[in-house]
Order: sequence, then C-alpha cells, then structure tokens
Amino acid sequence: MPRASLISCCTRFHAPTTRLSLFRRSHHNKLTPSSPRCFSHNVIADFDGTLTRYRVNGVRGQSSHGILQQGNADYDAKREALYEHYHPLEFSPLIPLEDKTKLMEEWWSKTHNLLIEGGLTFDAIKDSVANSSIAFRDGVAELFEFLEEKEIPVLIFSAGLADVIEEVLRQKLHRTFKNVKIVSNRMVFDDDGRLVSFKGKLIHVLNKNEHALDMAAPLHDQLGVDNGGEGEENAYVKQRTNVLLLGDHMGDLRMSDGLNYESRISIGFLNDNVEKSLESYRKAFDIVYLNDAPMWGVLEIASQLFPTEAR
Repeated sequence: MPRASLISCCTRFHAPTTRLSLFRRSHHNKLTPSSPRCFSHNVIADFDGTLTRYRVNGVRGQSSHGILQQGNADYDAKREALYEHYHPLEFSPLIPLEDKTKLMEEWWSKTHNLLIEGGLTFDAIKDSVANSSIAFRDGVAELFEFLEEKEIPVLIFSAGLADVIEEVLRQKLHRTFKNVKIVSNRMVFDDDGRLVSFKGKLIHVLNKNEHALDMAAPLHDQLGVDNGGEGEENAYVKQRTNVLLLGDHMGDLRMSDGLNYESRISIGFLNDNVEKSLESYRKAFDIVYLNDAPMWGVLEIASQLFPTEAR
C-alpha cells in the first residue's frame, strides 16, 4: 500500500547530539491539511522504545514487561529463565517463521501461566511501576493531549501486558486519555485483586498488528475494570483509512497490517546501532529520528495533519 510523506527530503539536528535526526522522504501520495482524508486518521504507536525512552540516565531503560515483579522471587526467577531460553530464539535467522511463531506462543503462554500461578496482584503491578525507571520521551504527554483534543484515535500496540502499560501511563503521565486504546494482553482479576486469567487471544511479538484490534480496550480509569462496548469503538477505528505509525523496529511497520488504509506516514525511532541501521531505516520509514529524540517533531507533524477538529 502507498506511503505518504509530508515534505520533500530535508535534515534536522537535535541539540546537544548534533547528529542527523530526521529524514523526510520525497513526495509520494502527499497528504495536506486541507485534504478531507486528514480527518480519517488513526495514530498507531509501539510502546517500548517508541513512546518510552530507550536510555534513562545513560543506561538501557526498562520495558513494560521487564519491570514486572510479582512479589514471588521463585516465579520471577522462572520467568527470567524463560527469557534467557526463548529470547535468542526470537532473533535467530535460522528458525523458519512458522516454527518461530509457535515458539513465541509457547513462551508467552508459559509466562502468563507463571504470572497466574505466582499470584500476581494489582498491588504488585502498582509497586513494580512505582519502583521502575521506565520513562516517556519528552513531548509524549503533549502529543496525547493534542490528539485527544482533535479526537484522533491512538492505538498503543504491545506484546506485553495492557494493565502494566495502563499503570505506567497513570503513574508517569498522571492521567488517562479517552481516545487511547491498548492493543495488548489484557488481564482478568478476581474480587481480591488476584490475577486469574487473560482475556481473549494471545498477542506476542510476531502477531502484534491490527489483526489484534478486536483485543483492544479503551484505557481504564482503574486496573482490571472492563468497560465493555468495544465493538462499536473498534468499528469506528477501522473506518479511518489513513495511518500515522510510530515504531522503533522494522517489524513495527506491520502494526498497520489488516487495516485497509489509503495512505500511511511511518515514523521510525532508531535508538541503537545507528551507523549500521540508518540506511535500512531510511528506506523503510518515511521519517527517522535518532538517539532517543523527543516527541516534539511528531507533535509538529500532527499539528500539520490535524489543524482542525477531527470527526
């Protein structure tokens, strides 16, 4: 499907790194603010390393899955052992995709079972987030506020845990957003606040795309609350045929698979191995930001795309 670009190729530097941080591809199915299509957009964003910072205080930042401590050292160790076993398999070039998909399903299923068996609770999620170093890029809150004002749906895609991501948003941004939906694995808790199951189909790293939209739920005000009424909202989202996509991995470009979009603007965040990966990111994404760049540039682009209220 066609991709779109806002402005012909240019460069921009972000102080203090003085490194090339933005590439804008030459004209191809250009969108303009006056186009009626601008009022039929979705924003699709990866979470870890895209909305959140790759490095915090000079060290590798935590992921939404990695911060979780369920209050049971034995089960935390078991989950870590699964990571050590399966993580190399995720990136192995020798394993066929079909076999790798089965391995990822196996890994995620075992991890979820350990969370249930180990008695994960609401309080453990809250404490894990409070004690974590996970942090959002500068400008994320302002971007979300702008998109909420313009009534632009935001889908946050993650192979992690929706309830953890919600708590990160709640504690780090200190609010929720009515236009934000989480496409991730949703937990089900009993009346005592203990995890008992997961809702719907499993979402892992190899099926994190818009085929999983029916798993999406609006951002809850409280952990474990199921607001329902998602079918009508999802149909509304699917009617929007233009996509602004934000991701930090090449595979994130697949997040829009399954949506019959007319145009897509893709923005890539290249956080590591810049010299080796820059050329491939330039070819794959319409716009590329480097080295934990803030979200102000994306906000500027959104302001050009959505100058008036969307309907």
